[in-house]
Amino acid sequence: MTVRKEIDITKPLTNEQIKMLDELETRPIVFDEDCPELTEEQLAEFHRVSEIRKEERRKKTVTIRLSSKSLSKAKSLGKGYTSVLSRILEEALDDDDLIRKCL
Repeated sequence: MTVRKEIDITKPLTNEQIKMLDELETRPIVFDEDCPELTEEQLAEFHRVSEIRKEERRKKTVTIRLSSKSLSKAKSLGKGYTSVLSRILEEALDDDDLIRKCL
């Protein structure tokens, strides 16, 4: 039986959530046909995604002209707003309908 509980990581844990996590720590792992234990060979095939995509994620420095309104909204997101802008641009550039709408 699968039980799913969600924890909001932006809020402190409740006593009930702490108790639930403590109980899960001592609970044994039960493998079955849907979730078999991995062999040493299978485990050896795992690679860090971060290393594989390192070059792909490397950011380039560019100069871009933004409207005052756009810049204010971006800065209101707080520290790291340039990374957020980068992700927004990536998403937008993958959306052909949005690109056509903005041309």
